[in-house]
Amino acid sequence: MEIRLITVLSIVASSMLVAGGYKIPEQSLNSNALGAAYVAHTSGADSAYFNPANMSFMEDKQYFTAGLTLAHLPSITYTLASPYSGESEVENIFIPNFHYVSKAINNLRWGISVTAPAGLTKRWETPYQKMYAQEFTLKNVELNPVLSYRINDALSIAGGLRVVYSEGVVYSDGGTIAPVKREMEGDSFNFGYNLAMTYKPTEDINLAVTYRSNIDLEEEGEANLFVGEVGQQYGTSVTVPLPAALNISVSKTWEDKFTLEFNYERTYWSSYETLDFHYDTAIPLPLQPLFDAPLARDWEDTNTFRVGATVAMDNKITMMMGFAIDETPVPQRTIGFELPDSDATIFSMGFSYQQTPNLSWGVSFVVDSKESQTVPKGVAENQVLANGGSLSGGGAYLTTIGLSYEY
Repeated sequence: MEIRLITVLSIVASSMLVAGGYKIPEQSLNSNALGAAYVAHTSGADSAYFNPANMSFMEDKQYFTAGLTLAHLPSITYTLASPYSGESEVENIFIPNFHYVSKAINNLRWGISVTAPAGLTKRWETPYQKMYAQEFTLKNVELNPVLSYRINDALSIAGGLRVVYSEGVVYSDGGTIAPVKREMEGDSFNFGYNLAMTYKPTEDINLAVTYRSNIDLEEEGEANLFVGEVGQQYGTSVTVPLPAALNISVSKTWEDKFTLEFNYERTYWSSYETLDFHYDTAIPLPLQPLFDAPLARDWEDTNTFRVGATVAMDNKITMMMGFAIDETPVPQRTIGFELPDSDATIFSMGFSYQQTPNLSWGVSFVVDSKESQTVPKGVAENQVLANGGSLSGGGAYLTTIGLSYEY
């Protein structure tokens, strides 16, 4: 069988977009408990990230919140006739977050968030899979300073700057099947913006719209490409989009006790059409088809539908739960072992406890269940997946602990 090998940076670029296709929208205790149905009705320092326009309607105090999420990623199983079947490694990743909202300055208010809204680690040790993704790891950190302006008692607008740092480490090894190996390390600093608006037609109804801009990730690094025992180092660069996302949300609260929120998210993945790479040294002609050919991706815009419920109880406990349906942007034609993604159903729940008038803490859980899929023979461009087969497992389990303080 002829194995078509892609470049190191193509895997990195794909893993960057795993961060979006496999994005991590839950970046606080409350958002984790509500399955990220947390845009119209935000209530603490994490408003700075999820909807900074809501900062204008908070009490005139300072707000802090911090959390730590353990993301447990089960293995993914690829099933086909021997010897092509394989199973990825189980991963456990810790993801921190921090949010702050200042006191009001007349009609202005500022806040800041530090999050890790994208990132993934995937490892395959089975022979045919590790040719493409023996390991790739993406670390992604976003600093998001924001400013809100209260126009009147019913309307607020906000905006902020997105500062994103990312770094990736990638290995693939053809072993005895194909004597080709690659190693890569790269990183980037890139910038974008976010906008938000909240309108309160009544005291118990919030209508909200938020927008996070596209960010072109201009990755630069070094690639070591090996054929047999002979290796060559190249300076490499590639630009890929981290796509824009639009959220439209509405919440309704009854008697200051029960809140229901509906959220629609549109992620503009269609901006990810191809990968094209640049090297500081020309790759020899016999190796160009292996390492220097533009690759089609043709990802699709996706819809995510979320609903969340919050119940404030009389015993200082607030219960939260959520449900979401999340589409994958990855067509089967361009699916690969670096991102064997599929549609997901998301269930979540959690609680917070008001320990003192100023301090609260809590725990929340998310189950992200990926659909199994059958890849028909001859559909996928990946030379292993082109033989057909099924992909099952994967998904994620997220456990978040959080602490909030206000004064």
